[in-house]
Amino acid sequence: MNSILVVDDEVAMGVALKEALSRKGYSVDLAVNGNEALEQFSKGSYSMVISDMQMPGQSGMELLKEIKRSSPLTPVLLITAYGTVEKAVEAIKEGAIDFMLKPFSLDCLEAAVERALKTELNFEVGGKEMLTRSHVMNKAVAMAETVAGSDATVMLSGESGTGKELMARFIHAKSERASGPFIAVNCASIPESLLESELFGHEKGAFTGALAQRQGKFEQANGGTILLDEISEMDLKLQAKLLRVIQEREVERVGGKETVTLDIRIIATTNRNLEEEVLSGGFREDLFYRLNIFPLRLPSLRERTQDVEYLAKHFMASFSAKYARQIKGISEGAMQRLKTYGWPGNIRELENTIERAVLLASGSLIEVDQLELKTGRGASPAVGAGVIPGAEDITISEMEKRLIIKTLDGRGGNRTRAAEALGISVRTLRNKLKEYG
Repeated sequence: MNSILVVDDEVAMGVALKEALSRKGYSVDLAVNGNEALEQFSKGSYSMVISDMQMPGQSGMELLKEIKRSSPLTPVLLITAYGTVEKAVEAIKEGAIDFMLKPFSLDCLEAAVERALKTELNFEVGGKEMLTRSHVMNKAVAMAETVAGSDATVMLSGESGTGKELMARFIHAKSERASGPFIAVNCASIPESLLESELFGHEKGAFTGALAQRQGKFEQANGGTILLDEISEMDLKLQAKLLRVIQEREVERVGGKETVTLDIRIIATTNRNLEEEVLSGGFREDLFYRLNIFPLRLPSLRERTQDVEYLAKHFMASFSAKYARQIKGISEGAMQRLKTYGWPGNIRELENTIERAVLLASGSLIEVDQLELKTGRGASPAVGAGVIPGAEDITISEMEKRLIIKTLDGRGGNRTRAAEALGISVRTLRNKLKEYG
């Protein structure tokens, strides 16, 4: 039986929580302040702690820090009648599994407790699944659920392949805008000359080829959420126009004079360190602060080591069914290789690796050689497979050129796939090809 410690200086509130959780089969102890809670926590074995934020003496936030110091894996749920987005962010950053505002329904409480005590998290958004058993990923999902209830602008950061778009869709699905549109714009894949028209729309005759009025992505997202994917790839001049749209919550079509009022939620993603981009002059500081209201970093697969086996088995079962293969498992040696590999391409790379291995497997088990992973932690098979012809005695820039051309040829000229394999943006790839003529 899971044992829960409830901490609240309001005795009636504590008793109500105890009765509600006891009816669900939990063993519940009560404490009326932080010091009493720490004393009980040190003597007992609790699966979870639920604490009020505002208490005489030690606050709920201070109690959270103390518990996390002595027992980092114990989930702590904070409750308060005086909540703000800033407080929620601080609580989650300090390790709280969730943050709830009073008054809340018993259903919401029970769902939060069930979620906190669950070691496995699975959800599906837009036909794609997110699965994890990782504490660090569960924490990221808890933060996403917290911010979903507000209209705060979210900045999702993380390496390529960590699931930033899926997390953005999750935030939208959990928000009050869920019934509205979700519009995703990849700022790297659209040519600079077209991006302004794509985002803000245009009037008929605004430029050559503008044969009719066209709504931009911001207008299309009205009443819902717009995702600005790879925001760091946006041109500085366009960043200035985007800043105005965010500040004023209105847009003016290219070639137009009238403004259109917007009711949207903005989520941006980046796989770069935007603070460094600001310092180097590649990204506007004022825009950064407008977008970075609720920063949320998604962990790499290297930080989710307990998820590698779990995800690998899931992908194996999925692709075995898809291709009608009788694959029963992954050999011990192959699993060890999966666990020690660096996964520079993260979940996307793991998924591709398992899909290929399922197709290559000659027996009922996936073996090491069918993974086709390069030796050396962090080497990307997508880029490293094969040898660059004539790589001896050439300059680094020439070797880079050959690698880019070889990768592009290997993917049938598809620039998006080639850029993913090389670990660069589509815009960077396009600029490199322009250099080569």
